[in-house]
Amino acid sequence: MRAEPRIHLYSKARCPLCDEAKELLEMLCEAHQLTYEEIDIYSDDRLLEQYQLMIPVVAVNGKVVAAGRVSVADIEEALLPFLTQDK
Repeated sequence: MRAEPRIHLYSKARCPLCDEAKELLEMLCEAHQLTYEEIDIYSDDRLLEQYQLMIPVVAVNGKVVAAGRVSVADIEEALLPFLTQDK
């Protein structure tokens, strides 16, 4: 059985890079039957302080795997251990 990773996209409104990262995540999650959660950094002061200069930020199981210009390769590399487990 495959363990599903916890994928988070930390973003904010009116952020073109965030929109690009969201499109990449939607494509990857659909292709690999995964889900992700988008979190607005303005919903939590701690997140705002931590990520405001880095967004968009993609984290897998709590570890930042991509920030700023997010690439498919960065995300797939982080997800590889989960994608190769037995289903």
